[in-house]
Amino acid sequence: MSRELILQSQVLISSDIEQTLAQLRTLQQNERLVEIVKLEPKDDTFKVEDAKLAIEKAYMASEETTVIILAARTFSPIVQNKLLKVIEEPPPKKEFILITPSKATILPTIRSRLPIRVLHDALDDYALELEVSQLSLGNVYAFVQAHKRTDAKQMKRIIERIAKEAMLSQRFDLDEKTLILFSNAYIALDVGSPPQFVLTTLLLKLLARKKRT
Repeated sequence: MSRELILQSQVLISSDIEQTLAQLRTLQQNERLVEIVKLEPKDDTFKVEDAKLAIEKAYMASEETTVIILAARTFSPIVQNKLLKVIEEPPPKKEFILITPSKATILPTIRSRLPIRVLHDALDDYALELEVSQLSLGNVYAFVQAHKRTDAKQMKRIIERIAKEAMLSQRFDLDEKTLILFSNAYIALDVGSPPQFVLTTLLLKLLARKKRT
């Protein structure tokens, strides 16, 4: 995998962020690496103050190319919008690499400015047991009932798979506002909201965006 990685601006989707960070470090030659990493169990969300620090680092003058690596399990929409200008118009000799496990939570505005590379999709072999393209009140209720005791960690995997299948199905009006729902679901789970409640809210809002045929 390391031969495929490059120290240039991009979004890396990885289920093993620590390993990806280690591989990026092996690529360092003349570049200067600046890492802002949020992976502690109780502190794995990139915050506004972290974004401010990243922007501050970006505007520091340097003769060599500086690669600013931002790694977290969750980047909120507020944080992504905060980073948008410096990503869109980076100072000279500055590169930004974002690493996160969920492609679904990356806003379209970021996607349009940075290439996205999926290094490993841990959900490919996960059986969702929900026909997202055929979403209805009936199967929403049944699916929520089946996941009464699902914990937050597993619920994150379920939500990402729902997002992936919703996008692939092309049966939903997935504008930026709707995509933010998936990011907000991650954040709600991180702050302790009941997984069943988060899942119910997400599916009902997604159902409301289903295209009428």
